[in-house]
Amino acid sequence: MLIVELAIVVGLIFLNGLLAMSELALVSAKRPLLEQMSRDGSRGARVALELTREPGRMLSAVQIGITLVGIVAGAFSGATIAGRADAWLESHGMPTRFAEPLAFAVVIVTITYLSVVLGELVPKQVGLRNAERVAVLVARPMQLVASAAGPVVSLLDVSARLGLSLLGQSGQRDTGVTDAEIRTMIEEAERTGLVEPEERSMISRVMRLGDRPVRAIMTPRPDVDWIDPDDGEAEVRDAIRSARHGRLLVAHGDIDEIVGAIPVRAALVALMDGGVGSIWTLVQKVPAVSDRLAAIDVVEQLRQSPLNLVVVVDEHGSVEGIVTEGDILKAVVADIEEEDEPHVTERDDGSLLIDGSCPIDEIAERLGIALPPNHSYHTAAGFVLDRMKRLPRIGESFSHGLWRFEIVDIDGARIDKLIATQHPTLHRSV
Repeated sequence: MLIVELAIVVGLIFLNGLLAMSELALVSAKRPLLEQMSRDGSRGARVALELTREPGRMLSAVQIGITLVGIVAGAFSGATIAGRADAWLESHGMPTRFAEPLAFAVVIVTITYLSVVLGELVPKQVGLRNAERVAVLVARPMQLVASAAGPVVSLLDVSARLGLSLLGQSGQRDTGVTDAEIRTMIEEAERTGLVEPEERSMISRVMRLGDRPVRAIMTPRPDVDWIDPDDGEAEVRDAIRSARHGRLLVAHGDIDEIVGAIPVRAALVALMDGGVGSIWTLVQKVPAVSDRLAAIDVVEQLRQSPLNLVVVVDEHGSVEGIVTEGDILKAVVADIEEEDEPHVTERDDGSLLIDGSCPIDEIAERLGIALPPNHSYHTAAGFVLDRMKRLPRIGESFSHGLWRFEIVDIDGARIDKLIATQHPTLHRSV
């Protein structure tokens, strides 16, 4: 009966679509989301995780099903529906030599069209858009299919691995999420409005904080305020009043001989109430960390420090700088600065005035320039010194990528300001 035959073909196309949707959903489902659903008690999520751990067996089972369905659908439609269409055309006067190939062609093209649209494209779109939900629903049926076709699945899986090894692809696929993938997802979330631009910027900076050493975020030694208990009262008073930061180091004779640190606000109160002698009771010891420590690891050290301050020292024990919670906050929130002047200022001609202390990774990201993978510098000034191999003079310049960098201000041995100008002949269109 024609209706039954059409129902069988439609059912086969539907089954093909179900297998195609299952395949794409299981491949596209995000493992962290499946793990969370599994922890919440979803049995389907647990099965889906098991299937994704052995993708070769899962894909083999799906491919067996899709291939068998395609063969049966093609053979059945060609043998039954095409025959009926041929008889119908002949009954309306068309010669057999024309009716038979025409009926066969029309039936095959129609079945192929329906198979592609309803058996592939639509189900795969559904599986892609709702990957985790579909994966949970189809995981157990797919596990049954894989178990039922166990021997054939094993043979296909071994054959596929042999083929991969011949192509030099025998290693296991890395299922971990990379920094680049996370950034891509965040950028996509920003484009769709799920994440605000400020949120994306902060997330990006938190991720960058994990890649920076502590030297990249510390207040360097020349900018550290400190006082000596052996100084006169007037010198101590002036040092406390002119302090640029919220805490002062206390050291005997040299900054490397640190005793501890004092909070400036409490020291000012002590000066008013009891004079210089009373401030030394405020001195508290502060921890010291290696200058090779990762910036993100300093956060825990700051929590344990009584003054939320750590001293950064090199391998010889010399003080390189200090880190406070303000330095961490500035590394995450770009707009918070202790100075009034920003790190980067765009000028009217399109060039950029860059502070020498600006983190070089931020400059590289903004200008789109590549840095050596193992570079040892962390600021724009360090970048200049690495390129020129010496302390430059004001007005000297060099090129890197599509940009020209000119030194415009030097304070002693410190590079204070440089200007980055894009080469006009290499200007990229936006």
